[in-house]
Amino acid sequence: MPIGYKLATEGFGPKELIRQAVLAEQAGFDFLEISDHFHPWVEAQGHSAFTWSLLPAIAMKTERIGLATGVTCPSMRYHPAVIAQAAATMAIISDGRFTLGVGAGERLNEHVTGEGFPGRRARHERFREALEIIRLLWQGGYRSYNGRHLRLEEARIFDLPEELPVIAVAASGPASARIAADLGDGLFAVDPDGDLISRWQQLGGHGPAYGEMPLAWAPDEEGAVEAILDKSSFSLTGWKVMSELPNPANFEAATATVTAEQIRRQFACGPDPKRHLEVARQYVEAGFDHLVAANVGPDPDGFMDFFTSRLAGPMRELTASGPQ
Repeated sequence: MPIGYKLATEGFGPKELIRQAVLAEQAGFDFLEISDHFHPWVEAQGHSAFTWSLLPAIAMKTERIGLATGVTCPSMRYHPAVIAQAAATMAIISDGRFTLGVGAGERLNEHVTGEGFPGRRARHERFREALEIIRLLWQGGYRSYNGRHLRLEEARIFDLPEELPVIAVAASGPASARIAADLGDGLFAVDPDGDLISRWQQLGGHGPAYGEMPLAWAPDEEGAVEAILDKSSFSLTGWKVMSELPNPANFEAATATVTAEQIRRQFACGPDPKRHLEVARQYVEAGFDHLVAANVGPDPDGFMDFFTSRLAGPMRELTASGPQ
């Protein structure tokens, strides 16, 4: 079972993220997933480094660990031609270690250009066109595209890798699962939703299925809960809310009533490996075959030690019927 580590660009400065990436490779993680945001979710997080500057720096500082965006929206704040070029370059300089994780975007990040944030149906239409443009450019040669939402005029990517990156598409429901099946090579999701995996596969989806596990390591459970209340309770609002709110102040208001008990139900909090494995097993049972440790505890270094000494072995052995 490949295990990844989530680099949160919202929660740490750029040099610290590079340091954590190197530490994750040393700790034995198989891949890194890095968020791609313009804003943090809440003011307390306090950061929003540019992911596409961090990726090549991390590639140069590491040797074997896989790299993935988790996830980039290639259809609004970026034009898909730019992402097609960036991902191709990343595949080359990382020696084939790069996976392009993509999604339809959140208002929090995509509204900043002043062009508005469309409704869900239009977002999905635009997202589909963006993936078609990326696929088209990766065929080589000069390419043009005239869609309902996006256009491309006589564009060519001159540096293409011998093996193109995997495109893993973020999905949260039937419409995005259809896009993932039609235009992706894999799936990203944040909830242990077996129905979503089944739907994607029934539609013809195949490839790796990445599941983000909500973990929070700390020397004691209360310290982990407090860290989540301070910086990460936004994740309890659900994706329908997370995709629509425009700025950190809105997320702070939306999470004002989140309780410690709600956090304990969703997150693995504290130092007990059994609870962390219990959360991981939910994702394995749902059908995910790539697990992402999205640790939001207050001590990243402590979590790395915890993973190496207590989690890595039993987590890799998880199967749909439990550990071997």
